[in-house]
Amino acid sequence: MKEFINNYKGLPKEMYIICFAKFVNRLGDFVVPFLALYLTQKIGMTAATSGIIVMLSSIIGVPASIIGGKVSDTFGRKKIYMFAQSMAAAALIPCALSKNVVITIICLLVSTFFSGFLRPSFTSMITDILSREQRQAGFSLQYLSINAGVAVGPIIAGFLFNNFLPMLFIGDAITSFIAVFLIWKNIKETYSVNSKTKVESKDEKIEKGNTVQMLIKRPQLSMFFILNIVYNFIYAQHEFALPLTLNIEFNNEGAKYFGYLMSINAVTVVVFTVFVGYITKKNHQLTNMALTGILYAVGFGMIGYIDSFGFFIISTIIWTGGEILSSISSGVYVANNSPSNYRARLNAITTLGMFLGSALSTSFSGAYIQIYNCKSLWGLTFFMSLIAAGLMFCLKIYTYKKSSYAATKII
Repeated sequence: MKEFINNYKGLPKEMYIICFAKFVNRLGDFVVPFLALYLTQKIGMTAATSGIIVMLSSIIGVPASIIGGKVSDTFGRKKIYMFAQSMAAAALIPCALSKNVVITIICLLVSTFFSGFLRPSFTSMITDILSREQRQAGFSLQYLSINAGVAVGPIIAGFLFNNFLPMLFIGDAITSFIAVFLIWKNIKETYSVNSKTKVESKDEKIEKGNTVQMLIKRPQLSMFFILNIVYNFIYAQHEFALPLTLNIEFNNEGAKYFGYLMSINAVTVVVFTVFVGYITKKNHQLTNMALTGILYAVGFGMIGYIDSFGFFIISTIIWTGGEILSSISSGVYVANNSPSNYRARLNAITTLGMFLGSALSTSFSGAYIQIYNCKSLWGLTFFMSLIAAGLMFCLKIYTYKKSSYAATKII
């Protein structure tokens, strides 16, 4: 066990502080998981109206992330993170004090906007701090800290929701302010547009032009973003098609069994991230992403052929392995292939890809199931996963050939 933990040793001190700040922030992420329940049970909205609000809160994070990425690449990561995280926290305080429904909803949406706004700056700050060799372990540690917070946070949030509702919002705000304080006190600004940022690779050198022009020069990044949309399309099946399948298999008790599987997913992430990170630390990021596709193919594909809950547990553990590999590798690949003055904007594109993949998955799967059935959807998911895995491997070969050609040209 010690050698697995040692994988996280030797990172910059700032990285441990950032991860602790992230843990505190996600530990207090009380409002989002209970938003739908709050709108229906406490405010008295209909399910349809609350669904629109929840959908808006998801959609609003996309333009916020894109704007936040551009601003972070212009004014610096730390400043933008502190501003956005503080605004997201401050917007929750009126929700605890006001009984006006309109004010509450507006404040919730403002908080959601700034939560999306800060993401590119936070991820870019991590990239700036870590060397190329440290990024795999660093992103793995960040992912672990997020899930450790998420594993405990909803339990506290459930207690506050039922007994001390105003503290649901105040507690969320307080933990966000604590995270801001930790960053303010311990982390120096990692990027300035006027400073000469030190880069370790030609792939991270400053580029001129707009984002589209930069991506045209780096076709491997463009291809990766497209494949990442496909991966998010596949992964989103666990939120939509999986509960529907469970409902069919277990006589309308799908919600109960889906809850069990999500708990298994959370435990698997917390327990196995350390081991997966250690075992795959020497792999190229695209090798790990190809393995992600294979694990998705097996984990999701087998759902079309099983009817025992025990096999559903095995399936969940397998596709969660793919989730872990993707989470600790995709950000590293983007970081290692991004110009230092585009990091936040490219992280915003990653967020956009997550939203697009999830949105397309839900709409397509709903229409597909209506025409065919849930079981055949998992067969389609199997083939999509294998094709995506194969293309990821081809992208790895292309990247190696491109690097070898560039090296030969320099010589």
